[in-house]
Amino acid sequence: MLKELTIKNFAIIDELTVSFEEGLTVLTGETGAGKSIIIDAVHLLCGGRGSHEFIRHEAKKAELEGLFLISNPHHGVVKKLADVGIDIEDESIILRRDINQSGKSVCRVNGKLVTIGILREIGASLIDIHGQHESQELMDDKAHIHLLDQFAGENLKEVKESYQELYKQYKKWKKELDKLSENEQQIAHKIDLYTFQVEEIVDSNLVIGEEEQLQEQKKKLQNFHKVFDKMSTAYDAILAESKGLDYIGTAMADLQDIADVDKNMMELSENISSAFYILQDAAYQLKNELDEMEFDNNQLQIVEERLAAIQTLKRKYGSTIEEILQYKDQIQHSLDQLVNRDEQIQKMTEKIRQIEIDLVLEANDLTDKRKNAAKHLSIAIMEQLQELYMEKATFSVMFHESVKPVYNENGLDDLSFYISTNVGEPLKSLTKIASGGELSRMMLALKSIFSEHQGITSIIFDEVDTGVSGRVAQSIAEKISGIASNSQVLCISHLPQVAAMADQHLMIKKEVSGNRTFTVLEEVQNEKRAEELSRMMSGAEITSTTLQHSKELLKLAKNRKKIIRNL
Repeated sequence: MLKELTIKNFAIIDELTVSFEEGLTVLTGETGAGKSIIIDAVHLLCGGRGSHEFIRHEAKKAELEGLFLISNPHHGVVKKLADVGIDIEDESIILRRDINQSGKSVCRVNGKLVTIGILREIGASLIDIHGQHESQELMDDKAHIHLLDQFAGENLKEVKESYQELYKQYKKWKKELDKLSENEQQIAHKIDLYTFQVEEIVDSNLVIGEEEQLQEQKKKLQNFHKVFDKMSTAYDAILAESKGLDYIGTAMADLQDIADVDKNMMELSENISSAFYILQDAAYQLKNELDEMEFDNNQLQIVEERLAAIQTLKRKYGSTIEEILQYKDQIQHSLDQLVNRDEQIQKMTEKIRQIEIDLVLEANDLTDKRKNAAKHLSIAIMEQLQELYMEKATFSVMFHESVKPVYNENGLDDLSFYISTNVGEPLKSLTKIASGGELSRMMLALKSIFSEHQGITSIIFDEVDTGVSGRVAQSIAEKISGIASNSQVLCISHLPQVAAMADQHLMIKKEVSGNRTFTVLEEVQNEKRAEELSRMMSGAEITSTTLQHSKELLKLAKNRKKIIRNL
């Protein structure tokens, strides 16, 4: 449910915080007081189209924030939040949206920045807004099949899940078949291209680690003369005549001569001896390396050409030799499929044919259960319409037959809701209903049935009772109250019958202070409720008659709510 709403610098609202209760909350007030501004704020908070025009005059930005409480861990919004990495703490979801002067928005959910698209998806799971000429899912032909499936319940759900699992396999194999069934010219081009690429990579005889070895070899060849000269100088310094090793040898012999005389020289003598032999071995290794060193300019050219060839392959097929070889394996697989496509097409076609046999059985089962549910739904809708004094209306779920079966994730069915509101008139699509009053009652009838199936946290009715009066007004009031037993309902109304059924009654009015207009909201309780209902009946002047009528209406509403909600 929507627990709290905070609005700052929005339209004529300076700053407003309102807490909502469970059940039915009715917002009343004179025309132009700002009732619809509250609904506009909720609509924008849940991802509606924003504009800088909503920002209060002389303010820098409009700020909207709403606290929603979700006690059901299986509510659809929980998964949506998990998919975008947002956690729910203490069963709370906080939506926030700031609209700046450029018209751009900053959106957050539980403190995390989100796109307007994500905010809209989350908002659609929490709030369902209905106006006299707007009813979202109920007025969308494409959504009717989902509404029927929700009404059908678990019995259809199991069949649908089984069908959809099979349909996934069907789509996967169809996609593979479509790839293999491209036109011959495209396939020929691909075969030529893949063959060339595979041969080019295979002929290159690439070896993992080869490039690093070649780079090291190139480095040595490019610095051959420098290395040779330095090694020669080092060798001469150690072993040439009258050079380092001779002097160290003399020192070693002298220390050995006195080691027996002076015990302190024993360790030093051994260290000098070790150094002498180490240097001697190093000198021999240098000599061997120098004898084997021979500069080959052709070898440098070969190494550079090989590295250039590897670089060319890297530009085409991957950033490393490993990636190039992986790419070769991939296109070799694709090439094998293309070369042997006739055989593969035959196998895939047979596989798809076998799946289609099962798919049509599952789809037909799904259709049978939908048609059975459609009969029950039609009866339920007709009962609701009779209670709303549309006893002459006829409702039906129309299944549209297609010449050639077309599978989709919902089966083979294409359906929509049809209605006739008057005797002798043909059934027409629900979306083609013209009368505002009839549309309102039709929407309430559908909402009465679907509200417990849709899992929407809060439902908002924005003056859906416009154009009705008398017994129809009372029936609408009772219907809205009934819906509030399954979901929190926020309702803007000019009908005293609807206001009387409220569990929470909020009155909105305008005040002027310091040459500025402000919207003020207050909760109406006890005697003030009767006064507000009296004002709604008679206008500005409250009479003893209207006041008494209001009290009787509140008493009647209290008794009717007990019956409607089985309290």
